Amino acid sequence: MDNDTPLIYGLEFQARALSAQTAETDIVRFLVGTQSLKFHNNQVHLVELNDETGGLKTQVFQHSVGEIWSLQASPTDIDKFITCYNYLNDEGICQMKGALWKMPEMKEYTNDIVKLEKLDDLDTTSYGNDLKTIAYHPMDGTKVVSVVDNNFVLWDLTDSKCQVVTVGTLSGKGQPRFTNGKWNPHNGCNQFVTLNETNVRGWDFRCPSETAWIIQPAHSQIVRDLDFNANRQYFLSTCGDDGYMKFWDIRSPSDPIVSRMEHSHWVWNIRINRFHDQLVLTSSSDSRVILCSIASISSEPFGHIVPTEDSEDPSQAEESSKEKLEDGVVGRYEEHEDSVYAVEWSSADPWTFASLSYDGRLVLNKVPRKYKYQILL
Repeated sequence: MDNDTPLIYGLEFQARALSAQTAETDIVRFLVGTQSLKFHNNQVHLVELNDETGGLKTQVFQHSVGEIWSLQASPTDIDKFITCYNYLNDEGICQMKGALWKMPEMKEYTNDIVKLEKLDDLDTTSYGNDLKTIAYHPMDGTKVVSVVDNNFVLWDLTDSKCQVVTVGTLSGKGQPRFTNGKWNPHNGCNQFVTLNETNVRGWDFRCPSETAWIIQPAHSQIVRDLDFNANRQYFLSTCGDDGYMKFWDIRSPSDPIVSRMEHSHWVWNIRINRFHDQLVLTSSSDSRVILCSIASISSEPFGHIVPTEDSEDPSQAEESSKEKLEDGVVGRYEEHEDSVYAVEWSSADPWTFASLSYDGRLVLNKVPRKYKYQILL
């Protein structure tokens, strides 16, 4: 795969659910879930980048229970993932459901549509009907949180059986329902963060009845997504329908540290690179994916730090770049023709990322070589 040449994979059905195969750290792989209105036609596609040929290898799995609205791969088990899907019950009423799945062991990819094994259901109906997402713990494959109505529910998946551990509720009259949620990877992963309307709330599992902190309002319109900087403890990013991406220090949440508007429509996804956190991806309904440098609040503001050869003290380092890297757009990617609902960094290669548009087009790109070398050298 040449750095400047995208790889495009077309799905037969519409799609908006994308996840990197997080537990796989050697091979670039992504999982994609479809949204066919004919529920029994839905599929999960495993897409792998072949380093030898530079092409893509794929395997299709059957997900006949319903259209997939969100999908997340296990952080510890390569063959496991969770889906939130729209299900048509016996009364002809659509319901959102969640399930834990396992892919069969495969020695090679085939052209056949392979059946998945459902390990268990995550039944959230007692907490509400509007299931938005199910989020894996960043490092523990036995813990997930489901976001449903005004509740976030912590589950234990030990032995692939789903049991409720903790429930937190946003109480009060007229409170909008949660629209999304994500674990805080810092401080022992004791916090979960929810979005509703223009607000971002942090919750502590040790006291789930009270908000730990709040950004209110974070955006002038609905907040669609958030992501934490894995290398800076209190820093997170948000994006929303106002077209902005914003970066916050939750210790002083009254104003964003950085605010940029690079898209012309709603911003659906934001992802900070785990290894080089100055690299930030956003995807939007304007059919674009934008890669930005936000070096001003990065843990590597001068690029990579390398020790000097004649230094007696190994802790003494020489900065590979004399000047601070600037904030700005690194790349604009316009291979999509529909709303780009998802974008994800690869867990195996920090320079590779995938984006997915509603028309079922998956595109793999790499960080421009020029900027990659600017960070590394």
